[in-house]
Amino acid sequence: MKIVHRQIFQELVKLFGLSTASLLGLIIMGRMLQLRELFLSQNLGVFDLFQLFFYLCPFFLLLIMPIACMLSVFLTFLRMSSENEHVALKANGVSLYQLLPAPLLFGCACTIFCYFISFYGLSWGMDNFKNTIVEYARTRSKLAIQAGVFNRDFPKLTFYAHKVDSGSGKMESVFVQDSTLKDTTVTVVAPYGKIEANADRGEISIAFRNGRIFRKHGEELNILQFGTYRIRLPLSKLLGGFKFSKNKPSEMSISRLWQLHTDPSQSVINDPMLRQKLETELVKRWTLPLGCLVLGLFAFPVACSFRGLRQQYGLLLSMGLFLVYYTFFSVAVSLGETGVLSPFFGLWGPNVIFLGIGCVGIYYANQEKTLPVMILVEYWRAWRAES
Repeated sequence: MKIVHRQIFQELVKLFGLSTASLLGLIIMGRMLQLRELFLSQNLGVFDLFQLFFYLCPFFLLLIMPIACMLSVFLTFLRMSSENEHVALKANGVSLYQLLPAPLLFGCACTIFCYFISFYGLSWGMDNFKNTIVEYARTRSKLAIQAGVFNRDFPKLTFYAHKVDSGSGKMESVFVQDSTLKDTTVTVVAPYGKIEANADRGEISIAFRNGRIFRKHGEELNILQFGTYRIRLPLSKLLGGFKFSKNKPSEMSISRLWQLHTDPSQSVINDPMLRQKLETELVKRWTLPLGCLVLGLFAFPVACSFRGLRQQYGLLLSMGLFLVYYTFFSVAVSLGETGVLSPFFGLWGPNVIFLGIGCVGIYYANQEKTLPVMILVEYWRAWRAES
Protein backbone atom coordinates (compact mmCIF):
# COMPACT_ATOMS: atom_id res chain seq x y z
CA MET A 1 0.00 0.00 0.00
CA LYS A 2 2.92 2.37 0.56
CA ILE A 3 3.89 1.98 -3.09
CA VAL A 4 0.28 2.58 -4.20
CA HIS A 5 -0.05 5.70 -2.04
CA ARG A 6 3.29 7.01 -3.26
CA GLN A 7 2.32 6.54 -6.91
CA ILE A 8 -1.09 8.16 -6.41
CA PHE A 9 0.44 11.10 -4.56
CA GLN A 10 3.03 11.64 -7.32
CA GLU A 11 0.28 11.56 -9.94
CA LEU A 12 -1.73 14.10 -7.93
CA VAL A 13 1.25 16.46 -7.65
CA LYS A 14 1.98 16.26 -11.39
CA LEU A 15 -1.61 16.99 -12.41
CA PHE A 16 -1.89 19.72 -9.79
CA GLY A 17 1.21 21.46 -11.14
CA LEU A 18 -0.04 21.17 -14.72
CA SER A 19 -3.54 22.42 -13.84
CA THR A 20 -2.22 25.32 -11.77
CA ALA A 21 0.24 26.42 -14.44
CA SER A 22 -2.37 26.23 -17.20
CA LEU A 23 -5.06 28.12 -15.28
CA LEU A 24 -2.57 30.69 -14.01
CA GLY A 25 -1.33 31.31 -17.55
CA LEU A 26 -4.86 31.85 -18.84
CA ILE A 27 -5.71 34.25 -16.03
CA ILE A 28 -2.48 36.22 -16.48
CA MET A 29 -3.13 36.59 -20.20
CA GLY A 30 -6.62 37.90 -19.49
CA ARG A 31 -5.29 40.23 -16.81
CA MET A 32 -2.69 41.60 -19.20
CA LEU A 33 -5.46 42.59 -21.60
CA GLN A 34 -7.34 44.33 -18.77
CA LEU A 35 -4.23 46.26 -17.67
CA ARG A 36 -2.91 47.00 -21.14
CA GLU A 37 -3.40 50.76 -20.69
CA LEU A 38 -1.48 50.60 -17.43
CA PHE A 39 1.48 48.88 -19.08
CA LEU A 40 1.42 51.04 -22.19
CA SER A 41 1.67 54.17 -20.05
CA GLN A 42 5.02 52.99 -18.63
CA ASN A 43 8.35 52.02 -20.09
CA LEU A 44 8.40 48.46 -18.74
CA GLY A 45 10.53 45.56 -19.85
CA VAL A 46 9.90 41.82 -19.74
CA PHE A 47 11.50 41.49 -16.29
CA ASP A 48 9.34 44.33 -14.96
CA LEU A 49 6.16 42.62 -16.20
CA PHE A 50 7.30 39.33 -14.70
CA GLN A 51 7.88 41.04 -11.36
CA LEU A 52 4.44 42.67 -11.37
CA PHE A 53 2.61 39.44 -12.18
CA PHE A 54 4.68 37.58 -9.59
CA TYR A 55 3.17 39.92 -6.99
CA LEU A 56 -0.31 39.22 -8.39
CA CYS A 57 0.14 35.43 -8.28
CA PRO A 58 -1.05 35.03 -4.63
CA PHE A 59 -4.35 36.70 -5.53
CA PHE A 60 -4.81 34.35 -8.49
CA LEU A 61 -3.64 31.23 -6.64
CA LEU A 62 -6.27 31.75 -3.95
CA LEU A 63 -8.92 31.25 -6.64
CA ILE A 64 -7.08 28.63 -8.70
CA MET A 65 -5.92 26.15 -6.06
CA PRO A 66 -9.36 24.70 -5.15
CA ILE A 67 -10.21 23.88 -8.77
CA ALA A 68 -6.66 22.63 -9.46
CA CYS A 69 -6.89 20.31 -6.45
CA MET A 70 -10.27 19.04 -7.63
CA LEU A 71 -9.01 18.46 -11.18
CA SER A 72 -5.93 16.56 -10.03
CA VAL A 73 -7.93 14.20 -7.80
CA PHE A 74 -10.68 13.72 -10.38
CA LEU A 75 -8.39 13.00 -13.33
CA THR A 76 -6.08 10.73 -11.32
CA PHE A 77 -8.84 8.42 -10.11
CA LEU A 78 -10.77 8.67 -13.38
CA ARG A 79 -7.72 7.28 -15.17
CA MET A 80 -7.40 4.50 -12.59
CA SER A 81 -11.07 3.68 -13.02
CA SER A 82 -10.91 3.78 -16.83
CA GLU A 83 -7.88 1.46 -16.93
CA ASN A 84 -9.53 -0.98 -14.46
CA GLU A 85 -6.84 -0.40 -11.84
CA HIS A 86 -9.60 -0.17 -9.23
CA VAL A 87 -10.78 -3.63 -10.25
CA ALA A 88 -7.27 -5.03 -9.93
CA LEU A 89 -6.77 -3.43 -6.51
CA LYS A 90 -10.16 -4.62 -5.29
CA ALA A 91 -9.40 -8.15 -6.46
CA ASN A 92 -6.42 -8.02 -4.12
CA GLY A 93 -8.56 -6.89 -1.20
CA VAL A 94 -7.96 -3.13 -1.44
CA SER A 95 -11.07 -1.02 -0.82
CA LEU A 96 -11.63 2.65 -1.69
CA TYR A 97 -11.18 3.54 1.96
CA GLN A 98 -7.60 2.25 1.78
CA LEU A 99 -6.93 4.59 -1.18
CA LEU A 100 -8.11 7.66 0.74
CA PRO A 101 -4.84 8.56 2.59
CA ALA A 102 -3.07 9.85 -0.54
CA PRO A 103 -5.80 12.28 -1.74
CA LEU A 104 -6.55 13.20 1.89
CA LEU A 105 -2.91 14.08 2.59
CA PHE A 106 -2.67 15.91 -0.72
CA GLY A 107 -5.83 17.93 0.01
CA CYS A 108 -4.57 18.85 3.49
CA ALA A 109 -1.23 20.02 2.07
CA CYS A 110 -2.97 22.18 -0.55
CA THR A 111 -5.32 23.58 2.10
CA ILE A 112 -2.46 24.56 4.41
CA PHE A 113 -0.59 26.27 1.57
CA CYS A 114 -3.78 28.04 0.46
CA TYR A 115 -4.36 29.28 4.03
CA PHE A 116 -0.84 30.72 4.03
CA ILE A 117 -1.65 32.58 0.82
CA SER A 118 -5.00 33.75 2.20
CA PHE A 119 -3.58 35.04 5.49
CA TYR A 120 -0.22 36.47 4.41
CA GLY A 121 0.58 36.05 0.72
CA LEU A 122 -2.39 38.00 -0.66
CA SER A 123 -1.73 41.25 1.21
CA TRP A 124 2.04 40.91 0.67
CA GLY A 125 1.59 40.57 -3.07
CA MET A 126 -0.91 43.43 -3.45
CA ASP A 127 1.19 45.80 -1.31
CA ASN A 128 4.31 45.07 -3.34
CA PHE A 129 2.36 45.35 -6.59
CA LYS A 130 1.06 48.83 -5.72
CA ASN A 131 4.44 50.00 -4.40
CA THR A 132 6.19 48.77 -7.53
CA ILE A 133 3.62 50.42 -9.80
CA VAL A 134 4.06 53.72 -7.96
CA GLU A 135 7.84 53.48 -8.17
CA TYR A 136 7.66 52.75 -11.89
CA ALA A 137 5.32 55.70 -12.34
CA ARG A 138 7.77 57.95 -10.53
CA THR A 139 10.91 56.82 -12.36
CA ARG A 140 9.84 55.35 -15.72
CA SER A 141 6.47 56.68 -16.77
CA LYS A 142 5.71 59.82 -18.69
CA LEU A 143 5.89 61.75 -15.42
CA ALA A 144 9.63 60.99 -15.19
CA ILE A 145 10.59 64.55 -16.10
CA GLN A 146 13.59 64.87 -18.37
CA ALA A 147 16.08 67.63 -17.79
CA GLY A 148 15.60 70.64 -20.06
CA VAL A 149 12.33 69.34 -21.57
CA PHE A 150 8.84 70.78 -21.08
CA ASN A 151 6.47 68.02 -19.92
CA ARG A 152 2.79 68.46 -20.88
CA ASP A 153 1.40 64.97 -20.28
CA PHE A 154 -1.14 66.26 -17.76
CA PRO A 155 -3.85 68.47 -19.28
CA LYS A 156 -3.26 72.18 -18.61
CA LEU A 157 -0.10 71.45 -16.61
CA THR A 158 3.45 72.17 -17.76
CA PHE A 159 6.56 70.92 -15.94
CA TYR A 160 10.18 71.92 -16.51
CA ALA A 161 13.39 71.25 -14.60
CA HIS A 162 16.93 72.24 -15.52
CA LYS A 163 18.50 69.27 -13.70
CA VAL A 164 16.85 65.98 -12.72
CA ASP A 165 18.12 63.02 -10.68
CA SER A 166 15.89 60.13 -11.78
CA GLY A 167 17.03 57.90 -8.92
CA SER A 168 16.20 60.20 -6.01
CA GLY A 169 13.62 62.36 -7.81
CA LYS A 170 15.42 65.59 -6.89
CA MET A 171 15.24 68.51 -9.33
CA GLU A 172 16.88 71.90 -9.66
CA SER A 173 15.55 75.12 -11.22
CA VAL A 174 11.94 73.93 -11.41
CA PHE A 175 9.13 75.64 -13.27
CA VAL A 176 5.44 74.60 -13.20
CA GLN A 177 2.50 76.32 -14.85
CA ASP A 178 -1.03 75.36 -13.79
CA SER A 179 -3.95 76.44 -16.01
CA THR A 180 -6.60 74.11 -14.58
CA LEU A 181 -8.51 76.96 -12.90
CA LYS A 182 -10.83 79.04 -15.06
CA ASP A 183 -9.46 82.51 -15.92
CA THR A 184 -6.55 81.89 -13.55
CA THR A 185 -2.96 80.90 -14.22
CA VAL A 186 -0.66 79.76 -11.43
CA THR A 187 3.09 79.62 -12.04
CA VAL A 188 5.47 78.09 -9.51
CA VAL A 189 9.20 78.79 -9.71
CA ALA A 190 11.62 77.23 -7.25
CA PRO A 191 15.34 76.43 -7.10
CA TYR A 192 14.71 72.96 -5.72
CA GLY A 193 12.03 70.28 -6.06
CA LYS A 194 11.48 66.58 -5.51
CA ILE A 195 9.09 63.96 -6.90
CA GLU A 196 7.55 61.82 -4.14
CA ALA A 197 5.23 58.80 -4.43
CA ASN A 198 2.55 57.59 -2.00
CA ALA A 199 1.13 54.15 -2.73
CA ASP A 200 -1.51 54.31 0.04
CA ARG A 201 -3.05 57.51 -1.31
CA GLY A 202 -2.46 56.56 -4.93
CA GLU A 203 -0.79 59.82 -5.87
CA ILE A 204 2.49 61.37 -6.90
CA SER A 205 3.42 64.77 -5.49
CA ILE A 206 6.03 67.35 -6.40
CA ALA A 207 7.43 69.25 -3.41
CA PHE A 208 9.02 72.67 -4.05
CA ARG A 209 11.32 74.52 -1.65
CA ASN A 210 12.18 78.20 -1.24
CA GLY A 211 10.33 79.41 -4.32
CA ARG A 212 7.63 81.79 -5.45
CA ILE A 213 4.07 81.50 -6.73
CA PHE A 214 2.81 83.88 -9.43
CA ARG A 215 -0.99 83.87 -9.54
CA LYS A 216 -2.65 85.78 -12.37
CA HIS A 217 -6.42 86.30 -12.42
CA GLY A 218 -7.54 88.61 -15.18
CA GLU A 219 -5.51 91.79 -14.82
CA GLU A 220 -4.56 90.99 -11.21
CA LEU A 221 -1.16 89.45 -10.38
CA ASN A 222 -0.28 88.12 -6.92
CA ILE A 223 3.19 87.00 -5.89
CA LEU A 224 3.71 84.73 -2.89
CA GLN A 225 6.94 83.43 -1.43
CA PHE A 226 6.98 80.02 0.27
CA GLY A 227 9.28 77.67 2.11
CA THR A 228 7.57 74.45 1.01
CA TYR A 229 4.84 73.99 -1.59
CA ARG A 230 3.38 70.72 -2.86
CA ILE A 231 1.41 69.78 -5.98
CA ARG A 232 -0.45 66.44 -5.85
CA LEU A 233 -1.15 64.45 -9.02
CA PRO A 234 -3.58 61.48 -9.06
CA LEU A 235 -1.95 58.32 -10.37
CA SER A 236 -5.15 57.14 -12.07
CA LYS A 237 -4.57 59.68 -14.86
CA LEU A 238 -1.07 58.34 -15.43
CA LEU A 239 -1.80 54.64 -15.14
CA GLY A 240 -4.65 54.18 -17.58
CA GLY A 241 -7.43 54.42 -15.00
CA PHE A 242 -5.85 51.97 -12.51
CA LYS A 243 -7.18 52.94 -9.07
CA PHE A 244 -5.55 52.59 -5.68
CA SER A 245 -7.56 51.94 -2.55
CA LYS A 246 -6.06 51.44 0.90
CA ASN A 247 -9.44 50.43 2.38
CA LYS A 248 -10.21 47.56 0.01
CA PRO A 249 -10.93 44.48 2.17
CA SER A 250 -9.87 42.00 -0.54
CA GLU A 251 -6.31 43.40 -0.39
CA MET A 252 -5.92 43.51 3.41
CA SER A 253 -4.07 41.01 5.56
CA ILE A 254 -5.98 38.74 7.90
CA SER A 255 -4.58 40.61 10.92
CA ARG A 256 -5.83 43.92 9.54
CA LEU A 257 -9.27 42.45 8.81
CA TRP A 258 -9.49 41.02 12.30
CA GLN A 259 -8.37 44.33 13.82
CA LEU A 260 -11.12 46.22 12.00
CA HIS A 261 -13.61 43.51 12.97
CA THR A 262 -12.84 43.67 16.70
CA ASP A 263 -12.18 47.42 17.09
CA PRO A 264 -15.36 49.49 16.52
CA SER A 265 -13.39 52.73 16.88
CA GLN A 266 -11.78 52.27 13.49
CA SER A 267 -13.10 54.94 11.14
CA VAL A 268 -12.97 52.67 8.11
CA ILE A 269 -15.95 50.61 9.33
CA ASN A 270 -18.29 53.59 9.81
CA ASP A 271 -19.61 52.92 6.32
CA PRO A 272 -22.24 50.11 6.63
CA MET A 273 -21.54 48.82 3.10
CA LEU A 274 -17.80 48.67 3.74
CA ARG A 275 -18.51 46.95 7.04
CA GLN A 276 -20.47 44.22 5.26
CA LYS A 277 -17.67 43.74 2.73
CA LEU A 278 -15.15 43.48 5.54
CA GLU A 279 -17.18 40.84 7.38
CA THR A 280 -17.70 38.87 4.18
CA GLU A 281 -14.01 39.02 3.24
CA LEU A 282 -12.99 37.82 6.71
CA VAL A 283 -15.19 34.71 6.41
CA LYS A 284 -14.08 34.19 2.81
CA ARG A 285 -10.42 34.01 3.87
CA TRP A 286 -11.30 31.02 6.07
CA THR A 287 -13.72 29.17 3.80
CA LEU A 288 -12.15 29.43 0.33
CA PRO A 289 -8.84 27.62 1.17
CA LEU A 290 -10.80 24.80 2.77
CA GLY A 291 -12.33 24.23 -0.66
CA CYS A 292 -9.11 22.41 -1.66
CA LEU A 293 -9.82 19.60 0.79
CA VAL A 294 -13.59 19.63 0.30
CA LEU A 295 -13.51 19.53 -3.49
CA GLY A 296 -10.76 16.90 -3.46
CA LEU A 297 -12.90 14.59 -1.32
CA PHE A 298 -15.94 15.39 -3.46
CA ALA A 299 -14.10 14.52 -6.69
CA PHE A 300 -12.82 11.19 -5.34
CA PRO A 301 -16.09 9.18 -5.44
CA VAL A 302 -17.34 10.96 -8.57
CA ALA A 303 -14.27 9.86 -10.52
CA CYS A 304 -14.58 6.29 -9.24
CA SER A 305 -18.25 6.15 -10.29
CA PHE A 306 -17.74 7.16 -13.94
CA ARG A 307 -15.89 4.09 -15.15
CA GLY A 308 -14.93 4.25 -18.81
CA LEU A 309 -15.46 8.00 -19.16
CA ARG A 310 -12.92 9.66 -21.45
CA GLN A 311 -10.43 12.14 -20.01
CA GLN A 312 -11.72 15.10 -22.03
CA TYR A 313 -15.28 14.48 -20.90
CA GLY A 314 -14.05 14.02 -17.36
CA LEU A 315 -12.32 17.38 -17.56
CA LEU A 316 -15.54 19.06 -18.71
CA LEU A 317 -17.52 17.29 -15.99
CA SER A 318 -15.14 18.36 -13.23
CA MET A 319 -15.13 21.94 -14.52
CA GLY A 320 -18.92 21.92 -14.51
CA LEU A 321 -19.05 20.62 -10.92
CA PHE A 322 -16.61 23.30 -9.82
CA LEU A 323 -18.71 25.90 -11.61
CA VAL A 324 -21.68 24.82 -9.48
CA TYR A 325 -19.58 25.17 -6.31
CA TYR A 326 -18.15 28.53 -7.33
CA THR A 327 -21.59 29.83 -8.32
CA PHE A 328 -22.92 29.04 -4.86
CA PHE A 329 -19.85 30.67 -3.36
CA SER A 330 -20.10 33.83 -5.52
CA VAL A 331 -23.81 34.25 -4.80
CA ALA A 332 -23.09 33.92 -1.08
CA VAL A 333 -20.37 36.59 -1.33
CA SER A 334 -22.72 38.98 -3.14
CA LEU A 335 -25.54 38.40 -0.66
CA GLY A 336 -23.14 38.79 2.25
CA GLU A 337 -21.73 42.09 0.97
CA THR A 338 -25.23 43.51 0.52
CA GLY A 339 -26.36 42.29 3.95
CA VAL A 340 -29.13 40.04 2.59
CA LEU A 341 -27.57 36.85 3.97
CA SER A 342 -25.15 36.23 6.82
CA PRO A 343 -21.69 35.61 5.31
CA PHE A 344 -21.02 32.91 7.92
CA PHE A 345 -23.90 30.70 6.77
CA GLY A 346 -23.64 31.67 3.10
CA LEU A 347 -19.91 30.98 2.67
CA TRP A 348 -19.71 27.89 4.86
CA GLY A 349 -22.78 26.42 3.17
CA PRO A 350 -21.12 25.24 -0.11
CA ASN A 351 -18.28 23.55 1.81
CA VAL A 352 -20.68 21.75 4.13
CA ILE A 353 -22.93 20.63 1.26
CA PHE A 354 -20.12 19.39 -0.99
CA LEU A 355 -18.33 17.71 1.92
CA GLY A 356 -21.53 15.88 2.85
CA ILE A 357 -22.10 14.77 -0.73
CA GLY A 358 -18.47 13.63 -0.95
CA CYS A 359 -18.68 11.52 2.23
CA VAL A 360 -21.94 9.91 1.10
CA GLY A 361 -20.47 9.36 -2.35
CA ILE A 362 -17.41 7.61 -0.91
CA TYR A 363 -19.66 5.24 1.01
CA TYR A 364 -21.78 4.44 -2.05
CA ALA A 365 -18.73 4.03 -4.30
CA ASN A 366 -17.06 1.66 -1.84
CA GLN A 367 -20.26 -0.40 -1.67
CA GLU A 368 -20.46 -0.33 -5.50
CA LYS A 369 -23.80 1.41 -5.24
CA THR A 370 -24.88 4.30 -7.45
CA LEU A 371 -26.24 7.61 -6.27
CA PRO A 372 -29.63 8.61 -7.76
CA VAL A 373 -27.92 11.42 -9.67
CA MET A 374 -25.48 8.93 -11.18
CA ILE A 375 -28.40 6.72 -12.26
CA LEU A 376 -29.90 9.63 -14.19
CA VAL A 377 -26.55 10.28 -15.84
CA GLU A 378 -26.25 6.63 -16.83
CA TYR A 379 -29.76 6.72 -18.34
CA TRP A 380 -28.82 9.84 -20.28
CA ARG A 381 -25.62 8.20 -21.59
CA ALA A 382 -27.60 5.10 -22.64
CA TRP A 383 -30.18 7.23 -24.42
CA ARG A 384 -27.44 9.13 -26.26
CA ALA A 385 -25.81 5.85 -27.29
CA GLU A 386 -29.08 4.46 -28.69
CA SER A 387 -29.89 7.66 -30.56
